[in-house]
Amino acid sequence: MGVTPRRRTFAVAAIAAITAIGGLSACTKKNDEPSTPGEIKLVVDHFGEFGYDDLVKQYEASHPGIKIELRKTAQLGDYRPKLVRYLATNKGAGDVVALEEGIITEFKANAANWVDLSQYVGDKSADYLPWKYEIGKTADGKLLGLPTDVGGLAMCYRKDLLEAAGFASDRDAVSALWPTWDKFIEVGQQYRTKTGKGLLDTVTTAFSASLSQVGGDLFYDKDFNVVADTSPAVKQSWDLAVKLADAKVTAKTNTWSAEWQAGFQQGTFAATLCPSWMLGIIEQNSGAANKGKWDVAAVPGGGGNWGGSWLSVPTQSKHPKEAAELAAFLTNADSQVAAFKAKGPLPSNLKALDNADFQAYQNPYFNNAPVGKIFGEGAKTLKPVTIGPKHSSVKERAFEPALQAYEAGRLSAQAAWDQAVKDAKVQGAF
Repeated sequence: MGVTPRRRTFAVAAIAAITAIGGLSACTKKNDEPSTPGEIKLVVDHFGEFGYDDLVKQYEASHPGIKIELRKTAQLGDYRPKLVRYLATNKGAGDVVALEEGIITEFKANAANWVDLSQYVGDKSADYLPWKYEIGKTADGKLLGLPTDVGGLAMCYRKDLLEAAGFASDRDAVSALWPTWDKFIEVGQQYRTKTGKGLLDTVTTAFSASLSQVGGDLFYDKDFNVVADTSPAVKQSWDLAVKLADAKVTAKTNTWSAEWQAGFQQGTFAATLCPSWMLGIIEQNSGAANKGKWDVAAVPGGGGNWGGSWLSVPTQSKHPKEAAELAAFLTNADSQVAAFKAKGPLPSNLKALDNADFQAYQNPYFNNAPVGKIFGEGAKTLKPVTIGPKHSSVKERAFEPALQAYEAGRLSAQAAWDQAVKDAKVQGAF
């Protein structure tokens, strides 16, 4: 995640879809007003699972004049185009919207689209991980977003499937099986020999995890030039993904596909890279029948920071003050602990990370794994990486399709790399 100020002016034409109409002072009615006179309706837009279902009910109970609607989009890839359209037409956006690390820089390019939250909630810099808070500010110092979570990394695995294949299933023993990626590959090859199945879901989850582990400049440098073809982090992560595919240790299930979602229930694979926010997604996909079968172990190669978001208020909101106050509530220490318990997003609020309930929390779905301890221990040591304006597009529309094509045998390694590099230049243009 880049924390340095932007040092170049971006071409307006390249972001016309976001800025052509977005940021206008006129507000267009976007949501039906509540039928109760005097009641204010606030819409919260987010993707995946943020753990807000019970929190918004709690907020409504303590704020009788407020009614809240959660609008969830399952995948970030589907969420971003909606937000682009809302900002371009100056209508339709939620009063509070989530901005993920892979898209926040892109949307910060036009600060006029966003409310300066500090005018309603004050200076919150002492409450959060410093680098995380800074990313939520615009180049001229306005507070565009309040931090939600960070993406502490682990490996989630099916203990019952490992046991059936003759492996130890205790989380400490499993962590000891794969201290390095080479050891993970050895285990994966043994698992395939014994079961005929892939240990890992797909090479793309390993690619993303490795990027976060290596760190530094990823697809962009600090001036936001696309450097995917020369980035050591990208090349090292690419080589790891190719090595995993060559070793046949994956199930070749494309992330977010119907096959991938069903694979959690069907035992198609026994492990997936698991940033803390993935806990809720795994539970949702795996269903009640698999409660207690999943557990959490260390990731090969140690640590990593994959993902994380902020809550922002578009200027088109008819209720910016109330929306900012709701965003502050959803990101305060108590709410971040509650959201973590509900769906797994790892707090970025410093008091939340020090909270005794957070540190002691065990997730019953994941065999009572001490996820507060597992994810929390390294949270304060996480380091930002350079996340450029179209990071998500480069990763999801250039590198992941190319890796999937290689994993499926449709392209050679060189052809896949050439395709990824070529597509990265197109997807990364800003």
